[in-house]
Amino acid sequence: MELRQLAYFLAVAEERNFTRAAERMHISQPGISARIRGLEDDLGAVLVDRSGRQAELTAVGEVVRDHARSVLAAAEALRRAVDEVNGLVRGRVVVGMVRACTVTPLFDALSGFHRAHPGVEISLVEDDSDRLVEQVRKGSVDLALIGAAGRPPEDLDGWQIVSEPIAAAVPPGHPLAAHGEVTLAELCAHPLVCLPRGTGIRTVLERTAAARGLTPAVSLEASAPDAVLDLAARGLGAAVLSASMTTGHDGLRTVALTDADIPGVLALVSAPSKSPALRELLLHCRRSFAGPLATG
Repeated sequence: MELRQLAYFLAVAEERNFTRAAERMHISQPGISARIRGLEDDLGAVLVDRSGRQAELTAVGEVVRDHARSVLAAAEALRRAVDEVNGLVRGRVVVGMVRACTVTPLFDALSGFHRAHPGVEISLVEDDSDRLVEQVRKGSVDLALIGAAGRPPEDLDGWQIVSEPIAAAVPPGHPLAAHGEVTLAELCAHPLVCLPRGTGIRTVLERTAAARGLTPAVSLEASAPDAVLDLAARGLGAAVLSASMTTGHDGLRTVALTDADIPGVLALVSAPSKSPALRELLLHCRRSFAGPLATG
């Protein structure tokens, strides 16, 4: 009996289909069938009922499935323990980041980690913050750079990088342009341009407004902060972003919000259980984010 046989068996058990299991495990369908039959011969029992349209486990197969999961988990834990003793880092880390991310310290951390540990495969995915948080919870993403309202999710290990209020940016001809600061009620009387739902900034806007019985009239959405500002500069609405994002754009004036008391937070989040590779990547992140935050 081999560990790979158990892995193939688990794939069939979970997919309930030999073809899909073979694609998942990057092996031919006849190949995975032969490996399962070999496992059945080793154990002296039929594990998979092949008579129907789906591959269903027999009663013995269900028992073997539970033990196979435990054996493979123990083998992975053993490998991690040996790697830690030997100072080796290998495997794969999946890193998530908010869409249109240009936070260069994250890129610096990934670059430094890759140079130090070329044997680790790095996968990078973009999504909105809400979905990234769920992927970290499920374990499909190891580490994610997210935006949040107020603070990072309490059930994850969170490291807050930036916390600042939201603000508006308007062109010179806008009714709010003559004001250095306004209330949320005054802002919500005008069409707004903002990031999509699921992003930290949008959540801050909607929660803060709801607490005051207001409903923001978001007329346009864009996934990149620069696009939000460009739309506002063309008179299509007041841009709502974090305060630092609203500065430095030609043709726009920043307007502070006097009663926006929930800050927008940029944070790195990860699940409590960490592989050696993830722990090493976190060390690189802490070094990269130690200086002033630079965005492109």
